Amino acid sequence: MPNLGPTELIIIAVILVLLFGAKKLPDTARAVGRSLRIFKAETNKLREDDDKPAQTTTVTVQQQSAPAPASQQLPSAEPALSPEEQARRLEEEAARLRAQAAAAKDKTN
Repeated sequence: MPNLGPTELIIIAVILVLLFGAKKLPDTARAVGRSLRIFKAETNKLREDDDKPAQTTTVTVQQQSAPAPASQQLPSAEPALSPEEQARRLEEEAARLRAQAAAAKDKTN
């Protein structure tokens, strides 16, 4: 990036004053400063997260006391489903629930 001389800086300042006006320029500068400060803080957090060694965490799953509805229980002998298959099944379940809700709504009307 080429160095900016005093003439270029004056031209840039005049353009900024013409674009934003003398009254809005300090508010705009404050907003830009806050945005840069937030951006720097977030990038520093990301760098700190990358520098920390990966910690293994153990997740404990507690069984629910109430049994889940039969439509949500999958047989344990079934192989693991791909994300696409899981999404398709969830969409089918959502469509079925929408149909049930529509039928219940029609029933009450």
